[in-house]
Amino acid sequence: MINILNSDQIHVLELATLNRNNISSHQLMELAAIAFSKCFYELVPNNDESIVVLCGTGNNGGDGLAIARILYNSGYLNVAVFIFRVGTQESSNFSTNLHLLQKTPVPIKRWEEREFVNSNGSIIIDALLGIGLNRTLDGELLDLVNNVNRLDKHVIAVDIPTGMASEGGLKPNAPVMRAKEVVSFQLPKLSFFFPESKNVFERFIVVEIGLDGGFPENSYSNYSLIEKSDIHRIYKKRDAFSHKGTYGKALIIAGDTNTLGAALLCAEACLHTGAGLTSACIPHESLLALTIRSPEVMYVNENELESRWDEFNAIGIGPGLGKRGELLRKILTWKNKPLLLDADALNELANHRLDLAKLPENTIITPHMKEFDRLFGMSTSWWARLQLAREKAHEHQIVIVLKNRYTFIILPNKKVLINPTGNPAMASGGMGDVLSGMITAFLAQGYAAEEAAVLGCYLHGKAGDVLVAEGMGVIPATVLSAKIPFVLKEFS
Repeated sequence: MINILNSDQIHVLELATLNRNNISSHQLMELAAIAFSKCFYELVPNNDESIVVLCGTGNNGGDGLAIARILYNSGYLNVAVFIFRVGTQESSNFSTNLHLLQKTPVPIKRWEEREFVNSNGSIIIDALLGIGLNRTLDGELLDLVNNVNRLDKHVIAVDIPTGMASEGGLKPNAPVMRAKEVVSFQLPKLSFFFPESKNVFERFIVVEIGLDGGFPENSYSNYSLIEKSDIHRIYKKRDAFSHKGTYGKALIIAGDTNTLGAALLCAEACLHTGAGLTSACIPHESLLALTIRSPEVMYVNENELESRWDEFNAIGIGPGLGKRGELLRKILTWKNKPLLLDADALNELANHRLDLAKLPENTIITPHMKEFDRLFGMSTSWWARLQLAREKAHEHQIVIVLKNRYTFIILPNKKVLINPTGNPAMASGGMGDVLSGMITAFLAQGYAAEEAAVLGCYLHGKAGDVLVAEGMGVIPATVLSAKIPFVLKEFS
């Protein structure tokens, strides 16, 4: 996993890199500028474009000056630089790169001249402020940002957009430079994963600049990004002499008279994700639909649930449960099992104020934003919601899968794992039911709660990414569920 570091930790990591590799900060900045420029070549392949680089007088501005020089030397001859003084002193790296840029024909103007307003530049590179921002923009810098936003140009931000904090809450109306792309050095910033970031940029790209990650004492973080290699490490290949009993018995308690589809999607996804045996406790009148849709899934009458409870290795409850929510209260009085709660099971917790302390340790709950807020109270921002989730996961010793474009998996020790897979084509009904079935299947196969949540979230999003790559623009949940076995094959 990739640890997501705060600005202080990144500065420490930079110093460690300089010491370990015996290089100067100017050399590291040159590596960053080269990495940005290589990415720029792909984003803007036409070197006839008119480019304006907005530079502050700190290290982010130094990056901008180096980028302007590299772009000019690479054939982007229509480059201009405008410098806005930030603070009272120029950083040494800014001064060094300014001296180097002055040896080229690239025109350099100061903000005081205000000429950038009349620039016909089609591309603007934002190198005004870096990750050290700790205040709201004001004064002439605010005027500059507002002016650029009004120009509605193609803006590419260096490391982070001006005005955006790298961690902490994103205020909805806070002034910030809006960008099409952000080219982030070495690591993404935590704030990139919050839904509020959609108002700041369209996408971010991470480029390697050679920061030394070999210092774990400097790199610990409560926030980590899941990688493909983590799935290869966690997922167990099927043994040649294994059988259906090897992979556990999963029980899905879901569905009501008018919401059977959620139960069918959940059970089918559990089946497709490899549970050895999948059973579904659905309304009896829906048995025919289950038999036709998924003949491999067995039926369990709710009247025999308690007597058969010991048969099952893991339970998923909630999708489409409707008026059958009282089943949750019953099963919480029975023997503890690996347990997942979703949808109407979460509503049952919220509406009846059932004591979350009754949940077995490491129970997984999978709320979307509204379900989470109903359970734990309203939050003013996603940062605040995430901090509340960390407290609640620790308080109740549960795993919270807080669903969104980038799903946050919050562990009982307050650690947050961020899932990078998935896409907007998956924004359709039933996707959460599929995810619940997948995670339940992994619980039944003996994976720990953390592992099951990581595998379920990553592979769920991966299936969606594969389908988009194959040409789908909107993905029905049934289609995604059918793709799961093929995605699992990649890790087998």
